[in-house]
Amino acid sequence: MAASQKNTRADVCFVFIDESGFSEGAVIRRTWAPRGQTPVLRPKLRSWRRASAIGAVGYRRSGQARIFLRLHRGEVRAKQVLQFLRHLLRHIPGKVIVLWDGLSAHRAVLVREWISGQARLRVVRLPAYAPELNPVEGLWAWAKGTLLANVCEDHLEPITERVRCGIRNARQRPALIWGFLEKAGLFL
Repeated sequence: MAASQKNTRADVCFVFIDESGFSEGAVIRRTWAPRGQTPVLRPKLRSWRRASAIGAVGYRRSGQARIFLRLHRGEVRAKQVLQFLRHLLRHIPGKVIVLWDGLSAHRAVLVREWISGQARLRVVRLPAYAPELNPVEGLWAWAKGTLLANVCEDHLEPITERVRCGIRNARQRPALIWGFLEKAGLFL
């Protein structure tokens, strides 16, 4: 981060944003079972439905860490990004520095115009081809590897409900949230 951002006051919240998707396809992981009773997964083979997710992890130097999540059908477009940014500003007091990738929805005219009118919001673009610098990637890996491991559902609703419930529980685990930042090799 730039030197001007490193020396900011503790009331600034650094928010990393990323998008992902969840589908009816199974995430296969190694599991345990009684000897001779091999678990059998029956994933849906065709026409998986998908839910898009916009997620954010916010950190303050005071030690506070928070997770934000929005799930919806369809692709992430400028409209969804704008709704998510409004949601963040409603729930995060003080100055907010958003760090995100170069998704076209982030660079849309609608989003840029709205951001330019927000005095307490600053946006910084992460380097291209460096997803490992975004702690939200760790959140997605954790969610897909633990919450959705070996889950085969015929409908999307149980999957999205499982993600919502798991993220709600993760919000109560600050060490996990700070672990995402550490995994990205970053610190405040």
